[in-house]
Amino acid sequence: MKLILLFVTLLLPALGQAASAQIPAAPILAAKSYVLYDYASSQVLANQNGDTRMEPASLTKLMTAYLTFDALKHGTLQPGQSLTVPASAVRSASGESRMLLKTGQTVTVDDLLHGLIVQSGNDAAITLALNIAGSEAGFVDMMNKEAKRLGMSNTHFTNAVGLPDAQHYSSAADLAILAASIVRDYPQYYALFGLRDFTFNNVTQANRNRLLWIDPFADGIKTGHTETAGYCLVGSAKRDNRRLISVLLGADSDSLRATESQKLLNFGFQTYDAVRLYQKDQPVTKVRIWKGSESQIKLGFRQDLFLSIPKGQMAQLKATLETRQPIIAPVSAGQQLGVLKLSLAGKPYAEYPLYALENVTLANVFSRGWDSIRLLFQ
Repeated sequence: MKLILLFVTLLLPALGQAASAQIPAAPILAAKSYVLYDYASSQVLANQNGDTRMEPASLTKLMTAYLTFDALKHGTLQPGQSLTVPASAVRSASGESRMLLKTGQTVTVDDLLHGLIVQSGNDAAITLALNIAGSEAGFVDMMNKEAKRLGMSNTHFTNAVGLPDAQHYSSAADLAILAASIVRDYPQYYALFGLRDFTFNNVTQANRNRLLWIDPFADGIKTGHTETAGYCLVGSAKRDNRRLISVLLGADSDSLRATESQKLLNFGFQTYDAVRLYQKDQPVTKVRIWKGSESQIKLGFRQDLFLSIPKGQMAQLKATLETRQPIIAPVSAGQQLGVLKLSLAGKPYAEYPLYALENVTLANVFSRGWDSIRLLFQ
């Protein structure tokens, strides 16, 4: 039996008038690398050296925070639990950001998270890492395994805080994936990234993320800086229930990383529309299935399908369904059976997997035999 591809053109919701299709040019920014990521659609709207491996500096602590959230989720840690600060966490390298912890001091996990995220405290990061994994080396192994699981293909960690090391690197695209994973997997903790300051032991330290002051829609997420990495910022803003994530690496100053990040976010909100093409579990189409209890099976998406598209160009968008034939029972709900390919003015634009929305079991012996005969002539 020969496998063939079946192509079906689908109708999309009509929004606006037809216009000459053109992808907006990304802004030219004063940074070594940057990416603009649409959270709902998982699209990259702007990319300058986004896959280049670079020093992440304290953006490393996004993974430290992610693993701490995971420990809270699984009960390894509790928010009100007190942890003892190890001597290895209390170091005083010049310029190192700290929560100002003291050796042997007991601090709650909740306070350590505030110190990690708002104050970017290396001492908070080490304290959490050692209590979660027993050693920083063990925690680093967890970081790298989680990075691999999330699909961060240009990332490798050697420490929990972001100290410079030749084998400690990430990319703007990978850091966008990590930031999106925090928003998606741990929304209950995301508000921590929007706090402007935190007071511990009567010392108040401000969040270094200037976006929180200059952009009323910004609500996160983390800064980083070393002499070799330059000034870095993962930012995020939400307007009209639409979230964009910006990653900017290697700016020359604190103020520049904020203003350039705001330019990037403004570019996305001002030049792209967000459209929900299909709802979760909404049948997109039906296709033929052989040897099953049903003759057709519904295909759709496991989550709402959003798309960012240049403003005024919806009419230029075309959708084609591609499936590999024949589809033979049994099929389980959630099994990928096709791909939705989108083109803009005849050029490939995006593609998304299509899944079975229902179970189709095997038919009886007679029906299966009859379908076997019919397939010989297909």
